[in-house]
Amino acid sequence: MSLTVDVQVMRGAATVTARLEVPPRGITALIGRSGAGKSTVLQAAAGLLKPTAGCVALDGATLFDATSGIDLPPQQRRLGVVFQDGRLFPHRSVRGNLLYGARRAPAGAESGPGFDEVVALLGLAPLLARRPFQLSGGERQRVALGRALLARPRALLMDEPLASLDPPRRHELLGYLAELPSRLDLPILYVTHQMDEVMRLADRVVLMADGAVAARGGALELLSDLTLGPLVGRFEAGGVLAGVVTEQLEAWQLSVVTVAGQCITVPRIAAPVGRAVRLRIRARDVALQREVLASSASNQLAGTVLRVLDREPPYAAVELGLTPAAAAGERLWALVTQRSVQSLSVAPGQPMVASFKAVAVEGRAAAVRTETHDTA
Repeated sequence: MSLTVDVQVMRGAATVTARLEVPPRGITALIGRSGAGKSTVLQAAAGLLKPTAGCVALDGATLFDATSGIDLPPQQRRLGVVFQDGRLFPHRSVRGNLLYGARRAPAGAESGPGFDEVVALLGLAPLLARRPFQLSGGERQRVALGRALLARPRALLMDEPLASLDPPRRHELLGYLAELPSRLDLPILYVTHQMDEVMRLADRVVLMADGAVAARGGALELLSDLTLGPLVGRFEAGGVLAGVVTEQLEAWQLSVVTVAGQCITVPRIAAPVGRAVRLRIRARDVALQREVLASSASNQLAGTVLRVLDREPPYAAVELGLTPAAAAGERLWALVTQRSVQSLSVAPGQPMVASFKAVAVEGRAAAVRTETHDTA
């Protein structure tokens, strides 16, 4: 089942307008600068804000329609919602909070994980007897997520669930969130402004700016679009590539990754050989050359120039489609001077080699995906 949100919401003097569809499987990230309208859209979908126009539908069933006057209350929408503060009941144990979610599941609802499965999925067994004040921030968020899942939701909405956590707890919970698409068959809408979360989790991305949808597309494609950098905010311009770990150089704390049929070396990624990974390389760390050269910038990827964009002088941005996958969307950006573009005669269609040091790469294991099939 897919979740469709097509709404217009008034927030003071501002208007937030968005149309997006969250597919039945995988994670759709709703991103943008602070104040872009991301949380407003999620709250409208959940029934916590009433739009002035539009509709919200889940698998064809209408949850809200301004024209016909349909407006189901939040508890009847069967949407699991997780906020950044967890919102656990302080007087209940972890088990009690989880069972509260289970009691909210509709009678006869068979789809969705059971208590034992949720406890195992989120590693909650050692915490069941504790109260919320005895938990770390990451543990509280895991319990909040478990409570939402036990209500047997038809879709899961998460509003910056890692925003209040310190880096170790964020990293811990990211691992649990990455498992969800392979274990649960439901649409997931994930609001965030942290691009490392998008890199790790998202299959699709919807970008909001100034209260409206500015772009949408596959995660790798959209994150690698340098022209959207000003709308994203803190995510420094660059490219995001998909690869596979082919070797672990443990003695050197390095990983060898194959991207578009070419091997590069990156700081060690905690993933087994054969695991899919995503690599982020900032445009300013990439140099261009006509051919492979001996250099301390040991990584050199061959490609074809797709476009050249003049930036504020003296800079230019060059987009490279990696060979042999230029048509498949594996792209890399280089931020160079306009003088370099002229001296190298850089132009669309020209073969070029992008070089960068191993230490310039930020790598993350991609979420494991398991194919599921409808049985109906």
